[in-house]
Order: sequence, then structure tokens, then C-alpha cells
Amino acid sequence: MLVVRPGPVEGWLAAEPTTAPTVAPTPDPTPTPVLAAVDTTGTAPTPEGVKDAIGPLVKAPALGNQVNVSVVDTATSESLFEQNADTMTTPASTTKLLTAATVLAARGPAYRLSTRVVAGPNPGEVVLIGGGDPTLSVNAKGQFPGAARLDKLADQVSKALAGQKPTKVIIDTSLYTGPLTAKGWDSDVISGGQVSRIQSLMTNAGRIKPVHNDFGGDPRFNDPAMAAGRAFAKELGLPSGAVAKGKAPAAAETPASTGPSTAPGTELGKVDSPPLVHVVDWMLEQSDNVIAEAMARQVALAAGQEASFEGAAAAMVAKLGELELPGDEANLYDASGLSRHNGISPKLLTDVLTLAASGKHPELSAMFGGLPVAGWSGTLRTRFATPSPNKVGQGLVRAKTGSLTGVNTISGQVVTKDGRLLVFAIMADATGESGAARQALDKIAAKLVTCGCT
Repeated sequence: MLVVRPGPVEGWLAAEPTTAPTVAPTPDPTPTPVLAAVDTTGTAPTPEGVKDAIGPLVKAPALGNQVNVSVVDTATSESLFEQNADTMTTPASTTKLLTAATVLAARGPAYRLSTRVVAGPNPGEVVLIGGGDPTLSVNAKGQFPGAARLDKLADQVSKALAGQKPTKVIIDTSLYTGPLTAKGWDSDVISGGQVSRIQSLMTNAGRIKPVHNDFGGDPRFNDPAMAAGRAFAKELGLPSGAVAKGKAPAAAETPASTGPSTAPGTELGKVDSPPLVHVVDWMLEQSDNVIAEAMARQVALAAGQEASFEGAAAAMVAKLGELELPGDEANLYDASGLSRHNGISPKLLTDVLTLAASGKHPELSAMFGGLPVAGWSGTLRTRFATPSPNKVGQGLVRAKTGSLTGVNTISGQVVTKDGRLLVFAIMADATGESGAARQALDKIAAKLVTCGCT
């Protein structure tokens, strides 16, 4: 087959370069908004028009008798539809919208999480310090693109030891405190692969295999930190029995020397996660519960609070207040939404999305990039496909979904047929069969796309 290289492409592809090109280092991302600040273009829907369009749909039997809704025009911040909008509702995974907003505000999109190794208290001992990076990979076959890797960290350590053979790996997980599971989690969420025990050291968000399944969950290590320590030991040529739990010694006051005289606490290697904006994208798109809990602990650490479920929840609510959002409309026990004790109002979710779309806090706009796209990506990949009336939402609805037994929620953005950007939250926490409830939710969002609602 003949390949034609027209125009400048021929010059690019016709021959090998005679000299190696100079590649400038790629700068860290800056907090540039994914969406430009909204304006008033497009015909504005009216509250009456929206009520006529979606009012009957909100009453769908599949949604049960506890359906709480908020729909807002982002250009004007006008509420277009409210039904118990201030009522605390079990949010399920729409909780992750608050997690995304607060961690982006607290740390910024370019922040990276570091996993470090320092010299241990005795010659030959090395300490692997968990830095709270849930996306850490063992090698190139990780769950998350561009993740920091233990094999590369092991290479750094071997070079730093300058021929001294390591004898023991100590894992330090002291960055996080408190219980490893949250109040309100169903008894089967770990065994079912929905989440792992939350520790500051793990690989592939605690997964045994770096594979994400949309249905059925992903099996997790019983002790993710110890599993990561054993994987690191293997990279150093040590048996799994050479791994123990402990704490890193204080940092050395003098520069590292080579060989056996390396002072305890001397840094021997460090690997960094991708920028936080990418980690948040994965959290939202895949609805990764472990990443969500790790991100919430970053909010706590940034605020000087303990990195626990309780500390993270308090820090998230405080950060919402700093953003002049109604933090009192969130009662949090975790950051992933697995806890049935959580309560969030639909209005708080639309307030967060409205602020993120406003351009007033560019760092928050980054959260839109990770929202699943109807009929295309993430947890919406297979939705808005059937029944046919919902197909109009494909590509025009971007939203975070939430599901627990008896709970079905969705919150995000739609672009109307007249080009208006609306944000919405529809939360039903007394539903029946989940499939029918999800279709009913999708039908409401799809109607916002097509109705015009003037």
C-alpha cells in the first residue's frame, strides 16, 4: 500500500534526523481551568420550563419516595429546580465531588505525592516510607498511567548503597493514623473488592492485580502496606521474610556517604506520583474509593490535621467553608461515599460545581476533566445508551454517579440544546432495583439536554 506524505508531513517523516533533537523538560501543569469562565450565551431556561420538563420524571416509581434535586444555571447561579435541595441525603460516590474540590483547593493540581526510602537504624536496613500515594506501581504494568514505580525506586537505592547489599526492608506507614476502615462501610466492601484497608503505603490502590473491573470489584490485599514492602524487597533481591513494620529514623544531619557508613535516616531514593490533577481524574472516572480516601487525607495534612477518617472529614468540611460553600450541609464519615452514615445536600453538590465552573477558583475547574462522559467513559460508559430517549445525553452529560444498595445518585453538568451550561444533583436514597433507578436518573439528565425549558 502506498503511503503519501503530503505537505510538511513529508519532511517530518521522510528521513531520520541527523542530530538528536533537544527536548525541553515538560513543566508541571498549572491550575488552568478545563472550562472557560461561563458567560450568558445560549437561551436561558426558566424555572417554570424546567419544572414542566423534569417534574413528572422525578416522580418515577423506580426512584422511590425520597428524591432530592437541585438544578442550577451556572451563568447566573439561578436555581432552576429544587426538591428538598437542602435535605441531607445519602450521597454514595457523589461524595467524591467534594473530595475532588477540597483536595484541589488544598494542594493544587500540580502537587505530587512522594514515596521515599531512607537508611535504616542498622547497616543494610532500608526503610520504605509510605507517602500516601495510592497509585504507586510495582513496575511498568501498573493500574495508573505514569505512576511512580517501586522497581525504579529500588534502582535508586541500590546505586545509593554503592555495592552494599541490603539485608532488610522496614515499612513505615505512620503518615496515616486511626482505623483502617470507616464507620458505615458495609461488611462486604473489602471482601467484594470495592476498597482496601486505607494505609499510606500500597500499590495499585491495594489491588492484588492491576486491573479495574467495572462490575464485581477488584480483589485487594489484606495488608496493602506489607504487600508493597514485599514487592519492594523482591526488587532488591530480598525474600519476603526480610520485611518488617517499623518507623524511619530521624533524618541524617550530615550528607550521605557511600557504603556501609551511610547514616541512619539518609535519603536513598524517592519517586513521585503524577500531578494531583491526574490522580483526581482517575478517582472520578473510575470512582476509585481508595484514591478518594487518600485524597481526603491530603486535605487533612495540608491543614495540619491528623490523616485519619475523622481528620480528613473535618478538614474537608473546613475547606468547603474557606471556599464560602455551605459546609454544614455535609456530614462526612469517609471521602469515597461508601459510608451509609454520610449525608450531603443536593444544593451543596450544585454549589460546588457552580463554583468550579465560575472561573473564580481555576484550580477547581480541573475536576471537570475527570467526570465520566455519558456513553463514553468511566462509570457512564455504558449508560445513556438505552432506552433510546436517553441517548440524546451521550457526550453532553458529564457526571459522577453513586450507587449503594437502595441508593442511586448522579451529579454533574449538562449542556442544553441552546448551549446553556447547567449543573445538577439528583439523589434518591430509597430506591428499588438499581438498573431501573439508574435509567430513571439518566432520563432526567437527558431531558435537561433537550427540553430548552424556556
